[in-house]
Amino acid sequence: MLEKLAGIEERFCAIEARLSSPDLYHDPAEAAKLLKEQKELTPVVDAYRAYRRAEQAAEDSRDLLSGDDPDLRELAEEELREAQAEMQRREEELKILLLPRDPNDERNVIVEIRGGVGGEEAALFAADLYRMYSMYAERKGWRIEVLNLNETEIGGIKEISFLVNGNGAYSRLKFESGVHRVQRVPETESGGRIHTSAASVAVLPEADEVEVEINPNDLQIDTYRSSGAGGQHVNKTESAIRITHLPTGIVVECQDERSQYKNRDRAMKVLRSKLYEAKREEQTSKIAAERRSQVGSGDRSERIRTYNFPQGRVSDHRIGLTLHKIDAILAGDLDELIDALVTADQAERLKADAE
Repeated sequence: MLEKLAGIEERFCAIEARLSSPDLYHDPAEAAKLLKEQKELTPVVDAYRAYRRAEQAAEDSRDLLSGDDPDLRELAEEELREAQAEMQRREEELKILLLPRDPNDERNVIVEIRGGVGGEEAALFAADLYRMYSMYAERKGWRIEVLNLNETEIGGIKEISFLVNGNGAYSRLKFESGVHRVQRVPETESGGRIHTSAASVAVLPEADEVEVEINPNDLQIDTYRSSGAGGQHVNKTESAIRITHLPTGIVVECQDERSQYKNRDRAMKVLRSKLYEAKREEQTSKIAAERRSQVGSGDRSERIRTYNFPQGRVSDHRIGLTLHKIDAILAGDLDELIDALVTADQAERLKADAE
């Protein structure tokens, strides 16, 4: 590992030298590429240099242990223990930093939420989930753009798809794919009985046009009148778009904009991401069959989390984590949950790497 890290540091120094050259900026594409690489390598190099400083401190402390002064030896022993602890901490940090990066981690994401079992209560829960992710995005400084929305009469959401624009959005939200279950007394229930309902969440990395080639002859594009809970343009203009990708059977719809052209562009954005995700899943299916990650496959049919209102708790079933802060979580305070999922995923990959 140390030999590999030395090579990374050498590459980092070469990038720094190149970036200090004035002629580099005559080629903006190369400059941008090098700046991106420098940003990616910086945490690894910083940790490696901290490890080496601790290693040098440990060596200096060992030299002092051979002296005659007992007070100096005691001080050297304490410094040696501290240096060894720092070396161990940095070594664990470096193991995680050297894990293969998910190439999609820095991408924007398209999130789809659909009300599932539970009728109107499931639609209300889907609206709660959308609000939760919106507030989390706001905390992170990300921007949300609704692509398609189908609401119910009392404020629930039958289905919604939205784009989250922000650095690292996929790295934080990718573990949210799956079935989210809620247990509470519905607003529509007069008897005070606790109901269980669910909504499904899918998180797709946004795909660029150049990454997914779509043959126009493979598309069936239909226009129809928007439907929903209300609005001036509902049922009045044929601005809604439905695109069917004939080879795969994937269907996407967009009716949130009054402009048919804007809805078509948004629908194509969702379709590209769905095709990209299908291609990615096909490439990784063999690995997934051999070793399922502890934090789950990301399949939207997998029940991943329960939100229990009577007990004020949220439980993530993949890692056995329960937090008694349901109000804070539904208000967008997701970092503790997501950090635990990221840590569990790293631990699983480290275990697999060691086998």
